[in-house]
Amino acid sequence: MSIRHGLLALLEAGPRYGSQLRTEFESRTGSTWPLNVGQVYTTLSRLERDGMVTQEGEDEAGHALYVITETGRAELRSWFRTPVDRASPPRDELAIKLAMAVGAPGVDIREVIQSQRHHTIQAMQDYTRLKAQALEAVPTDRDEVAWLLVLEQLIFQTEAEARWLDHCEVRLIRLAMVPGRGGTQPETPPGDPAAGSTPGAVPRATPASAPASASVAAPASSAPSAGSTAD
Repeated sequence: MSIRHGLLALLEAGPRYGSQLRTEFESRTGSTWPLNVGQVYTTLSRLERDGMVTQEGEDEAGHALYVITETGRAELRSWFRTPVDRASPPRDELAIKLAMAVGAPGVDIREVIQSQRHHTIQAMQDYTRLKAQALEAVPTDRDEVAWLLVLEQLIFQTEAEARWLDHCEVRLIRLAMVPGRGGTQPETPPGDPAAGSTPGAVPRATPASAPASASVAAPASSAPSAGSTAD
């Protein structure tokens, strides 16, 4: 997440002080990625060092105000124009966990997948509920619209993750059926009579409908919600 560019975008609207920037950033993203004041001021110091912002006076309460410079505006415009780089993806803890679980002694990778799928679907249902709440009234406020876009990204992300987990399980089942692939199969192969299950017994991810418990906060103006598809 580019905190520096987020702060530049907020400063484009006018002078702001540190805690004000934190509040507006969290309001715009529904506190999905909370910031602390230390992060904000550290980033502002770096932006000031790089000539992208400068301090310009104080407000009535004595807060130091920051303003964006022309260099900062050029950087912001470049950020908006440049696609997010997907050639070097960030580390994904779940992908790393499953990669390490393959063939690990004492680890039932199928159980790892099922546990994660349950959590992912719960999160997807939470986001769906939040989106439904957000759409009870047509979002008109800038922060409400921004939060709705973030929610829908979270919904699509969890839907994709649930489908990927389904794919991983099917892949392991197929590999377990190939002779000589003992090192890649789960500790208890799916469909093994001793496990009391069959390959088709594991529930597959379905579009979110029932609520669960999300840890994502809504913007201060409303308590939004989600849906399995973008409306």
